[in-house]
Amino acid sequence: MRILVVGAGAIGGYFGGRLLQAGRDVTFLVRPKRASELASAGLVIKSPGGDVTLKNPPTVQADKLSEKFDVVLLSCKAFDLDDAIKSFAPAVGPNTAIIPLLNGMLHLNVLDERFGAECVLGGLCAIAATLNEAREVVQLAPMQSLNFGERDGTMSDRVRAISEIFTSGNIGALASEHIMQDMWEKWVFLASLAASTCLMRTSVGNILAVTGGRDFLLGMLDETSAIAKAAGHEPTGPFFQRTRGLLTTEGSPMTASMFRDIKGGFPVEADHVIGDLVARADAAKIPVPKLRIAYTHLKAYEKQRG
Repeated sequence: MRILVVGAGAIGGYFGGRLLQAGRDVTFLVRPKRASELASAGLVIKSPGGDVTLKNPPTVQADKLSEKFDVVLLSCKAFDLDDAIKSFAPAVGPNTAIIPLLNGMLHLNVLDERFGAECVLGGLCAIAATLNEAREVVQLAPMQSLNFGERDGTMSDRVRAISEIFTSGNIGALASEHIMQDMWEKWVFLASLAASTCLMRTSVGNILAVTGGRDFLLGMLDETSAIAKAAGHEPTGPFFQRTRGLLTTEGSPMTASMFRDIKGGFPVEADHVIGDLVARADAAKIPVPKLRIAYTHLKAYEKQRG
């Protein structure tokens, strides 16, 4: 099974690197600068689960991509999606499975329109990782998972085949029969965390430490959960309890990556992660005052960036 990993940054580099380490047929679609870095230093992963340096990992650049792949693993930011699609489109054939690891749902519409819904699986990942100054992939905590599956909930032959390959990489891969529910639940948590920490410009612990902080965090969670419920994906059970626990842990240093992007002056996924929820709330006539303020805040930040 031939796997094309779009990009070799923190997420693509980690999951693709672990699969390559396990002996799987992995190629990284990268820009010229990253190709040069990988050719010189290799793909370096620093991790609580074990460090590894993969010398001369297979790479290809967009203008040289012509062969079809069985799986395309896509982990770009939403604002880079159009460019990413242009770069990997030649690799997609009638039997290619695209596994997007983006947050939210809007990207599914874009991918469906370009490649057809039959090519696009549901997918999500959870990992705390970054690229350091040496351009090494650094896993910050001993936690990683990658869920994927057919969006209609069936366990297809192709999902079983992918699962067999991915499981060998020890990346926490899981073939899911309820991937859309999984994606919604992650979206609820991520949006609640991002909206809260971006708006307050601080960590969960600091928000909880002030009067009204707990009510604010749980109110944000209530708003995002109501939108998911209206879409037929109410977050319940163990997930909701874990999410509630993470958002009410006193002293927690947790922030969203979107907040860290704001601190660094980088682009943010305002429309994809928060704006789409606001639009869905409006369509369902659900009041979301906290989420709406957070979205306005993010759009003002984008306007300031220019």
